[in-house]
Amino acid sequence: MITIALDAMGGDHAPRVEVDGAVQAARELGVGVLLVGVEAAVLQELNRHKPHDLPIEVVNASDVITMSDSPSQAFRRKKESSLHVAARLVRDGKADALVSAGNTGAAMTVARFVLGTLPSVDRPALAWAYPNAKEKVSVILDVGANVDSKPEHLEQFAVMGDLYYRALWGAKRPRVALLSIGEEETKGNELTREAASRLKQRGSLNFVGNIEGRDVFRGNVDVVVCDGFIGNITLKLSEGLVEHIGGMLKKAIKSSLASKIGYALSKRAFDDFRKRTDYSEYGGAPLLGVRGVTIIGHGRSNANAVKNAIRVAAELCRSRVNERIEEELSAAAAVAARG
Repeated sequence: MITIALDAMGGDHAPRVEVDGAVQAARELGVGVLLVGVEAAVLQELNRHKPHDLPIEVVNASDVITMSDSPSQAFRRKKESSLHVAARLVRDGKADALVSAGNTGAAMTVARFVLGTLPSVDRPALAWAYPNAKEKVSVILDVGANVDSKPEHLEQFAVMGDLYYRALWGAKRPRVALLSIGEEETKGNELTREAASRLKQRGSLNFVGNIEGRDVFRGNVDVVVCDGFIGNITLKLSEGLVEHIGGMLKKAIKSSLASKIGYALSKRAFDDFRKRTDYSEYGGAPLLGVRGVTIIGHGRSNANAVKNAIRVAAELCRSRVNERIEEELSAAAAVAARG
């Protein structure tokens, strides 16, 4: 049985939603969960479920990293936080993956330095899955683990994104594209032009060239590669746009009786739109390139998001995504070294 170490104190509504999500995951997904947090608080929530027949254990942690904590200070000064303890459980082989909906910067820092990076990975990357216009899913990375990147880093992001997409969505040859300011090879800055040259030469990837920002959601590509600065802006802009459109729809629906009747007749379509744009359906973003599978969820995660973050973590463990990333990158490095 795959076992997930869950930071039970991380999210905005911890530990209730973490416990609820863990119980749902244990019941529906057949995984074990180690709930890591302040024992009394976690047990109080867990006892509401009477989970005697579920593979759930509580592991005590005496400290909590808050959303306002500096990632570097949290890493150095809060060694007994729920996030640190959960990461050590993965490092020591007592759990297969780490899931946290806490402070993103702290989660990335703890995962990187407690678990370490894979030998052939220079920089871990945060990957974000989102619905596209073809009613499927696309992935963009990096969305914030690295502010500054080099061409070789983008090449590694592409390999990791390709393997992640294959692991979760079953595509044999995902279409990989580089986010730039134009489709032409001559467009972009020095980083994107050199990265494109590298990706064209990597035969293991189905690299289809550059795409522009307007193409990100069209569904013509499966994996979008960019540096973390651009990726994070894209992520935050997209989240804000979804919220803005949702707010506009609510105002429009309430504006007149005819609008309310129209909504009633179209409720199924609205519900489908809401579900497709619901972040909780996608669970969280994997931090690819670290030694242990690590999923970082949204701070406002609900129980469904926590359950799905655990699901994604378990699927990546089953697919041996870390081993496949290391095999791919180390093989390419060996070829390059030979000349």
